[in-house]
Amino acid sequence: MKKTIAIVLCVAIIMVACIGIMSGCQKTDANTIKLIEVTHSVFYAPLYVAIDGGYFEEEGLKIKLSNGGGADKCMTSVIAGQSDIGLMGPEAAIYIYNEGRTDYPVIFAQLTKKDGSFLMARKPNADFSWSDIAGKEVIGGRKGGVPAMALEYAIKKAGLQDGKDYTLNYDVQYDLIGPAFEGGTGDFCTMFEPAASNMQKAGMGYIVASVGEQAGNMPFTAFMATKSYLNKNSEKVQKFTRAIIKAMDYVNSHSAQEIAAILAPSFTGTDVATLATAIQSYKDIDAYCTTPVMAKADFELLQDVIVDAGVMTKRADFSKLFDATVANTILNK
Repeated sequence: MKKTIAIVLCVAIIMVACIGIMSGCQKTDANTIKLIEVTHSVFYAPLYVAIDGGYFEEEGLKIKLSNGGGADKCMTSVIAGQSDIGLMGPEAAIYIYNEGRTDYPVIFAQLTKKDGSFLMARKPNADFSWSDIAGKEVIGGRKGGVPAMALEYAIKKAGLQDGKDYTLNYDVQYDLIGPAFEGGTGDFCTMFEPAASNMQKAGMGYIVASVGEQAGNMPFTAFMATKSYLNKNSEKVQKFTRAIIKAMDYVNSHSAQEIAAILAPSFTGTDVATLATAIQSYKDIDAYCTTPVMAKADFELLQDVIVDAGVMTKRADFSKLFDATVANTILNK
């Protein structure tokens, strides 16, 4: 794992140098925020409500959204300066902090509080039990990523151990899990919504369980930026967070159908009914945060999961990695 992190950091340093050379030739709109998301999913419904519902616009902000296709790529983009803010798992910030980087990423708002992936089987199984994974192969995502570790943790709660009772496949790139499963790899895989519902609708896989419901509460996705960016753009970050809080309140106080109608422009390839079903799935497992302020206990559980997976031994300091100043300023007004 340390070797992987070192490679990511080296790539980022090279990118920083390249960006530094080009920066004099580029001008950035003072009202624009370059936001990179780990993947595109209704799991992040409040973000798309903020975009499509006009909350960012109300704050005078323009969002330039890009898809990183994985937390490692998102973090590389953030620390290299290609993106201003990243939406990804807090584990990415933990790894960089533990490597000793001075300008490390700081989390300023949490978005989801459970793993958002659903376990997909090859056949419908209304009586599924996590013990059914015994002797099977599960495509779990990138080793070191929270989706894979949360999955392993969830299965371990059922008394099964990877490599002994079942096989967790880390070899398939995150955005290729669906095609790999449909192509015959593995007995189970995990998918986020709306991809999970679309796969089920196509008869290529069937939702049998929620990983997040089994694993429990932990800060699964959050917004973060480097310390230097936060220090230089405090007003912009405050506007961004205010828009997210408004959208978060909307998601938690409105129906899945109403939410789906608003964020539909962000999911042009998926019909509104399917979006509503996906959003309701996340509401059913209480995945959406009601506040952007991260709980220390949940952060420590996340670190427990990472340590338990054997990915790291050094724990990060919660007070260094999460800064609730902006969120609390808005919430206390």
